[in-house]
Amino acid sequence: MIEIVPETPALHADAIEDLFDRTFGPGHFAKTAERLREYSASLPAINRVAVEDGRVIGVCRVWPLVVGEARAPALFYGPVAVDPAYRGQFLSLRITEAALEAGRAAGWPAAILIGAHSLFGKAGFVVAPKNRLTFPGPQDQGRVMVRDLAGDASQLEGLVTAP
Repeated sequence: MIEIVPETPALHADAIEDLFDRTFGPGHFAKTAERLREYSASLPAINRVAVEDGRVIGVCRVWPLVVGEARAPALFYGPVAVDPAYRGQFLSLRITEAALEAGRAAGWPAAILIGAHSLFGKAGFVVAPKNRLTFPGPQDQGRVMVRDLAGDASQLEGLVTAP
């Protein structure tokens, strides 16, 4: 049986990094999204991990960030990774939805994610208006998505940075 639980770093961190390496390869550190993560720390109480028989098979990490001159707080969802043996079961969507609920319950106003709308649109994400959100590096604007949590994500505008 697959359980989706909050991340316990002492228990899950090494397995999560191994899953990222197997899923994305070494090139994932070159992505623009990594510029947001390198000066921040994920939020284990909001992160979600899929575990089966004690083995990490999926993860959604979540990071605090701020947007624009107003420094509006939001959460950045990703990376989301699933063991290749479990793909096609919408496990990435289930993990992300659990992490979204945790972010909402913690009172965060909005969520930002870079990914495929065909998948994450099912979790309530919408593509952000073009060039409304900018990043510390090149980013395909068609993959930048937002979602309300406990506030109004449509008000987010400007450069997305670590807090």
